[in-house]
Amino acid sequence: MPAVTSGKVLLTGANGYIAVWVAKSLLDAGFSVRGTVRSESKATHLRKLFASARDKFEVVTVEDITKAGAFDAHVADVDAIAHTASPFHFKADDPDELIIPAVEGTLSVLRSARAHGPNVRRVVVLSSTAAIIRPNPDPSTTLELSEADWNEHDVALVKEQGRNAEGGVKYRASKTLAERAAWNFVDAERAKEGGLAWDLVTLNPPFVFGPFLHEVDKPENLNQSAHDWYFNIVKGKLDKSVLATLGASFVDVRDIADAHTLALRKPEAGGNRFIISSTAFKWQDFVSAAHKFEPSLPEGDTSCDPSKAKHASVYKNDKAIKTLGIKFRTVEETTKDTLADFKARGWL
Repeated sequence: MPAVTSGKVLLTGANGYIAVWVAKSLLDAGFSVRGTVRSESKATHLRKLFASARDKFEVVTVEDITKAGAFDAHVADVDAIAHTASPFHFKADDPDELIIPAVEGTLSVLRSARAHGPNVRRVVVLSSTAAIIRPNPDPSTTLELSEADWNEHDVALVKEQGRNAEGGVKYRASKTLAERAAWNFVDAERAKEGGLAWDLVTLNPPFVFGPFLHEVDKPENLNQSAHDWYFNIVKGKLDKSVLATLGASFVDVRDIADAHTLALRKPEAGGNRFIISSTAFKWQDFVSAAHKFEPSLPEGDTSCDPSKAKHASVYKNDKAIKTLGIKFRTVEETTKDTLADFKARGWL
């Protein structure tokens, strides 16, 4: 499919942590943006934030993204879609609290694009490395994961354990099932007479950290990953003894936002999934960087040697670097800008 280098983009879940940065990235690149939110009250901040964009930015209300035809009225005149609306938390009791909105919300926007989006040329779906990760069968080595990997493990666990599955397992299963549903939908529609007029791209980030544009009144109300970062780094929530051993992988929120724009503009991105990950980390990496920029913050485990860190798994990001041309921010860059944001908000 040809690249989408201009025109209007429908952005679902536009008031979310990542999505607001996606809106900024798209607007900065010259696109017009129509954002969806679940209620009018969530639109006020966005309209103020992007007031300078004038008629190139608008907000519409979609109360229930799982409802049939929820996006029909909003896709008719758009050239592309960025679907970010999906629940992200680990507190669900019934797995369907996460799985149904993740899967049906994704299918809802794809069905609308197929039936009522004559100008749509590309759909970008925000997935997650939660749909990729799997247990490391040999803990003595580091498991290298790529776009070819799928998290069938947690899907099977949820089927087996139901409500008794851990919160993180339920979330990861929801992301896996939603992305699988998207690719299966595209494959099925392409096989029909007439096929599809648009192609699909999925983006798979790990933990997302960095400064904020979305509306949030206090640290306690931050989204899951940003909440963890604030309380682990600024408040020293984690015990010093685990700072050098606990970790994962991360990407700066501005990088995953730009990945959406790049995924539209690069013709060769169509039909691909991309891991959007900067690097693996241990929490001490961020603690050390934060203490460097703000000496009043905890210094953590000063005996930690980052060069000796062992990671259970890492994500290959060479495909995103080569195809999308993305340049990832470092631990120090993300930390410096996040602390500056916290300070401006009076949270430091």
